Amino acid sequence: MRQVLMALMATFLLMGCGNDILDTNPTDRYTQETFWSTPENASAALIGCYSVLRNNGIYGGSATPLLEETATPNAYNYDNTDGWNVIAAGTQTATNSAITSSRWNDCYRGIGRCNTLISGIDKVSMPETQKKRMKAEALFLRALYYSLLEMYYGGVPLILTDPNPATQANLPRNTRAEIVQQVLKDLEEAAAVLPVTYAIKNDVGRATKGAALALKARVLLFEASPLVNTASDGAKWKQAADAAKAVIDLPGTGYDLFPNYRTLFLPANENSQECVFDVQFKAPEQSTIFDAVGQQTNTNAPLRSLVDAYLMKDGLPTDQSPLYNPAKPYLNRDPRLYQTTVFPGDTFRGAVVTPTRFAITGYGLKKYTVYDKEPNSLNITQSETNYMVIRFADVLLMYAEAQNEALATPDESIYMAINRIRRRAGMPDLKGTKTKVEMREIIRRERRIELAGEGFYYTDIRRWKTAEQVLKGAIFTHDAKPIMTRTFNPTRDYWWPIPDTQRTLNPNLVQNDGY
Repeated sequence: MRQVLMALMATFLLMGCGNDILDTNPTDRYTQETFWSTPENASAALIGCYSVLRNNGIYGGSATPLLEETATPNAYNYDNTDGWNVIAAGTQTATNSAITSSRWNDCYRGIGRCNTLISGIDKVSMPETQKKRMKAEALFLRALYYSLLEMYYGGVPLILTDPNPATQANLPRNTRAEIVQQVLKDLEEAAAVLPVTYAIKNDVGRATKGAALALKARVLLFEASPLVNTASDGAKWKQAADAAKAVIDLPGTGYDLFPNYRTLFLPANENSQECVFDVQFKAPEQSTIFDAVGQQTNTNAPLRSLVDAYLMKDGLPTDQSPLYNPAKPYLNRDPRLYQTTVFPGDTFRGAVVTPTRFAITGYGLKKYTVYDKEPNSLNITQSETNYMVIRFADVLLMYAEAQNEALATPDESIYMAINRIRRRAGMPDLKGTKTKVEMREIIRRERRIELAGEGFYYTDIRRWKTAEQVLKGAIFTHDAKPIMTRTFNPTRDYWWPIPDTQRTLNPNLVQNDGY
């Protein structure tokens, strides 16, 4: 999956759609009629389906998933890169946030490529098993792109055929329920065909059965949440728990937690046993700027709220633990604090960190960068660490959350899932009997800490419907100085606006409430 898209892919993207007046095919480029002629062309088309994952609207570009964290109480984007800070501030409109436009564009770009492959690959003479697998990969990717659309915008036009402006340009929005139904259908079909693993090294990064099942769990978790499950249907939580458990129990995957939390996010350990599905990057051809964002631009600067959320190493909050010393607030904390952030007094790149080293908030993020305590003279502007869209720790937490909500009282399997993660981190096991409400708060904190900096917390606080509490008010630097005051309108801000550019092109796209 790391291959550079050469002339073959370029010609695919330039395919024509019609014939000239003499009904002859051009000889200087592919057309729809001539492209689906070789297995190599089909492979190039599939690579094109994957390549959209690296676009700015999805998981690449300006370190998009890392910047998404800045739309939460965890971090701050001081220069409003891609419009993330206006989302955090609750001042986004249908025109002032680049990410709301690029995500829409790139998701549909990916969907169009997947649809083209799904409809065209049957014309290619190649082994049927390979053809079915490639089609299943495209179904998985289409489901991923549509899942992003429905989780951020709500209902969107559902397109399942080749791109055709004549018939698709003015389609109205389908309901969210219709999009979700199709996403789940695609994932079930993909999971039935995709292999558990791939035998060939060059196939690393392709969608697997586990990836399809894990994405299904994520979609169902969103469906069970208070944001959309207004009837509090407990059966939906059980469906989400069962879906996550199917990944945990799937034989032959080798899924497990990587032993070291910090080095899990380094290039040397990408595609580890913890990775369920990731986006493949390779410098300089297909790189990102994760290292530069975390180390140089500091545009995903952690906030005091995130640091305060880390427990002490005895498992207690700072106001209950005898280990807490206000004069040394970073001492004796959950080890993941040291493996995720850089703070005043820490050692970073061979030097003691001063409050002005990361001048925006006093904190820096080391996760998804190659930088740590050791001296390092590199200032990397082209990173190649893969981004994990789904990792096994997230699957365990999805299971714990859904199972807790599905039951009246937490069962042993919930404790086991959480404690696996805590043990890897070096934190004590949960002790005592917890109520459902107590366990809910434990799981939510655990998700915030375990997945800090990875771009998942924004969707978490939306689906929990807590954004209207946690995103309102001032945000603070390391020394409790206010930076800005954020707002959140619960009648509007849980969903993104349909970009005005799209509504200009298609007047049938009804805008979300409040925009």
